[in-house]
Amino acid sequence: FGNGERTGNVDLVTLAMNLFSQGIDPQVDLSDIDEIRRTVEYCTNLPVHPRHPYAGDLVYTAFSGSHQDAIKKGLEDLDEQAAEQGVPVSQLTWEAPYLPIDPHDVGRTYEAVIRVNSQSGKGGVAYILKAEHRLDLPRRAQIEFSRVIQERTDAEGGEMTPDEIWSVFRAEYLDRTTPLQLNSVHTSSAAGEKDALAVNVYVDGELQSLQGEGNGPIAAFVAAINELPGSGDQGGFDVRVLDYAEHALSSGGDAVAAAYVECLVRDSVYWGVGIDANIVTASLKAVISAVNRAAG
Repeated sequence: FGNGERTGNVDLVTLAMNLFSQGIDPQVDLSDIDEIRRTVEYCTNLPVHPRHPYAGDLVYTAFSGSHQDAIKKGLEDLDEQAAEQGVPVSQLTWEAPYLPIDPHDVGRTYEAVIRVNSQSGKGGVAYILKAEHRLDLPRRAQIEFSRVIQERTDAEGGEMTPDEIWSVFRAEYLDRTTPLQLNSVHTSSAAGEKDALAVNVYVDGELQSLQGEGNGPIAAFVAAINELPGSGDQGGFDVRVLDYAEHALSSGGDAVAAAYVECLVRDSVYWGVGIDANIVTASLKAVISAVNRAAG
């Protein structure tokens, strides 16, 4: 690791990994580079620098938003190529921005590649949500949530872990229960007719039964909640859906779906997120998420 080579020799790890990154087998087993580093640090009583090539704690990490976005897209491209060819990523020629080698080759994981602090952008936050929780946020939702994280890191300083990011996401999009909270929903439709919806919703803690019609369950639900008087002195909800996206989080009998809805609530735009085994319920939860975020 560069300790004691005062005659100008490059350290063994850097030399070996430089050869490895160019497709040349250095005949040195560095598949668990962290264990090697810990052993050397113990024997020499000298720390390995966090920015040491290939072995440092921070060498496979990215804080910059532009770097994070490039890494995210590069890893996604590798996944797509592997899926098309029907082979694991490890069998492909490694090509990822800012990552000269696959971190798995030295015993590292992708989880530590993206690190989020005040310098980070939407790419890093979006990568963590997708890698850790399979949530593939639409681009404008990525931008919105990255601002939430930016405010937190600016206020508190330091770095946010994936668990902390998920906690902030849940608090911001999933766990708000005022002024609206979904209790139950029933939809019906007939060929050539609008969807009819009957839904029980808690409004400021009071259970109310609502009905609405529209070109689909979301439109029917928005029509129903727009008839409510609103919360406090805000004078009605006045919700309009601008965009919608959905995808599955899992498959099989216990499949769960995520829905994302961009809403104009009065004069401001908010994204909402809903997760449920039923895609209609997830969509309505997403609308409620946006309304509750607008209420503050």
